[in-house]
Amino acid sequence: MSTQPLIELKAVTKTYGAGATALQALKGVDLAIEAGDFVAIMGPSGSGKSTAMNTLGCLDTPTTGEYLFNGVHVETLSRDQRALLRRRYLGFVFQGFNLLARTSAQENVELPLLYRGEPTKIRHAAAKKALASVGLAGWEHHTPAELSGGQQQRVAIARAIVTEPAVLLADEPTGNLDTHRSLEIMELLWRLNVDHGITVLMVTHEADMAAFAKRIVHFVDGVVDSDTRNMHPTALQHSAALGVA
Repeated sequence: MSTQPLIELKAVTKTYGAGATALQALKGVDLAIEAGDFVAIMGPSGSGKSTAMNTLGCLDTPTTGEYLFNGVHVETLSRDQRALLRRRYLGFVFQGFNLLARTSAQENVELPLLYRGEPTKIRHAAAKKALASVGLAGWEHHTPAELSGGQQQRVAIARAIVTEPAVLLADEPTGNLDTHRSLEIMELLWRLNVDHGITVLMVTHEADMAAFAKRIVHFVDGVVDSDTRNMHPTALQHSAALGVA
């Protein structure tokens, strides 16, 4: 019996503008992603990877083609319906952290639950659990200014997973971090994928970071140029060396 991919793009195109100034960012993309996968999306500037990520995150819609999320045709949904899908099933992590500066880590992580209208007690408990899961137990009341860059990104990841999303979309999550902090964040994303079953989609231009993924998809000129399975992810090698795989 065949199983349906969690995410599927079928002949997806995306064109910005019209006429002589039209720019075709995606030119017929086919891509299937199974639940529980960890996919690194790579490619040069202008290759279409960011447009593809925006489409997968329901932040943009295809010009033509189909986008299925768990069997639902996302391209047919209204703006409000796409917002609901994002709120219920997707978590986002960005290069710039996007934390509220004068707000504690706890309050930053609670924000998605506040938008959902969850009661205070539930928000507090869920945020505390999410912060603990990213190694920040005891840091709940610190503001971003009192945290390192790596800690701030951990808060951002906790905020993204506090709603227990099916999919985590990470756009250059290590772009503002040094090598040591970058490796910490990548190992954290790996563990969220392996231990919690969260499907991870990550845009990166760094091969060392992409090496943590189970699968690497390269975009070139608006199409998928290659799609390869990574048989030896970096995090798996690290875990094996430590005897904790």
